[in-house]
Amino acid sequence: MTQPSLTERRKAATQLDIARAAAALFAEHGPDGTTAEAIARRAGVALRTFYRYFRSKQDAVGPLLSGGAERWRALLEAAEPGPLHPTLEAAVREALAAPDAATAEQLKWTRGLLRAAERDPALRAVWYRVNQDSEERLLPVLTRLAGPDADPLEVRLAAAAATDAIRVALEAWAGTDAPAAGPHSPAELAVRCLRELTGGMRLLSR
Repeated sequence: MTQPSLTERRKAATQLDIARAAAALFAEHGPDGTTAEAIARRAGVALRTFYRYFRSKQDAVGPLLSGGAERWRALLEAAEPGPLHPTLEAAVREALAAPDAATAEQLKWTRGLLRAAERDPALRAVWYRVNQDSEERLLPVLTRLAGPDADPLEVRLAAAAATDAIRVALEAWAGTDAPAAGPHSPAELAVRCLRELTGGMRLLSR
């Protein structure tokens, strides 16, 4: 996999700084009480820089919401072709586990944003778009893992089910006060959702 250039890494770091500033202000004042100008000030960037990367204040939190999916996809990209179900489960567990402070912090931001999204249609639309993008980017990864003889429709269904498993698990967890690790953690809920959604799929039973 090609490593991002220095410019791309700086761009991603700036976007993440803006995303964290937006999430913090949403937590303090709610999306309705937050402006793009306030987010730019909190992030220490010019307003034109904000709009170079994001169309709206809700869009600004996209990098935070997509972090877990990116970790999961990276784990799958590094996996060897073979039986899909154990590979998917292992990647889900590792991607949504909270072994360090950075991952735990990201899950905390995700919980707050998903709670805010219940009352903000624009923020909810960003969450759905992040998941749609994740599913589309996951498809070629699963196609490689499943091998050349796999039915493309079954691979597409697997990508959709796996993405929805993580989405539903995070939404369910965000509605509770359960910790980031343990029986009701995002990782455990996602594995449960994955098993329920893929139980009848031939591709994942091989």
